[in-house]
Amino acid sequence: MNRQEKEAVVASLKTGLDQSSASFVVGVKGLTVDQLEKIRGDLRQEGGKLHVAKVRLMKRAIESSQCAEGLEPFLKEQIALVFAQQEAPVIAKVLCGFAKEHEAFSVLAGCMDSAVLDQDAVKVIASLPPREVLLAQVAATLNAPITSLAYMLHQLIARLVYVLKAIEEKKNS
Repeated sequence: MNRQEKEAVVASLKTGLDQSSASFVVGVKGLTVDQLEKIRGDLRQEGGKLHVAKVRLMKRAIESSQCAEGLEPFLKEQIALVFAQQEAPVIAKVLCGFAKEHEAFSVLAGCMDSAVLDQDAVKVIASLPPREVLLAQVAATLNAPITSLAYMLHQLIARLVYVLKAIEEKKNS
């Protein structure tokens, strides 16, 4: 690999770090090419991108990134960077699911919203429900007091009707 190619790889990694909402460091030691292509395809479907490069080039790429500087201790051996262009929890879920299926693949760390995430934090993010489900839960929580008020008012009117009906039956008998 000549100097221009190395500079292109570093520039590609820098743009990936800058444009992504989250990035993850994954260990790929022992994976076959077919397995790497499978995880790349799975990530591509969810708006993610896996980039394998030399560790030295990755270290140069993260020098200017605030969040990614915390990832430097994890940059050793055979690793890859995963960039999440859209939703980070979906990408984390794909990575953790693939790690369960393949022992050679491991999620080492992540970087999201200028915070470095360890392996356990990435698993917690992966266990979160999708964004639509979270929004529905918030909407239901906001809607609950109004629904309870409407139910209570309906019960008051229903009780009044029952009392009036009981009075009418008492007068008729």
